[in-house]
Amino acid sequence: MLLKRELVEDIRAGKVDLIFRRWSRPTVKAGGTLKTRLGTLAIKAIDDLKPEDVTPEEARRAGFADLDDFHRWLATMKPGHLFQRITVGWLADAE
Repeated sequence: MLLKRELVEDIRAGKVDLIFRRWSRPTVKAGGTLKTRLGTLAIKAIDDLKPEDVTPEEARRAGFADLDDFHRWLATMKPGHLFQRITVGWLADAE
């Protein structure tokens, strides 16, 4: 899973703890980790859901200004039959 640097910085700062992805096959699993250039993320949970089930609070927790901002972002994403909410946390800075 590729993440923009700005998003990783927001996760490290504690501003973001959710990520949404639409894909054909997941590339992370609950209980795993994800190494980035800035450090390591914990993949705490992964839940299947429909995009229309995302709440305004979840959109804000994922770094979006509001639900409309989330839906604009979603419209730019590649197609995929699986939509997931991924709960993340910061583990450690890169060495």
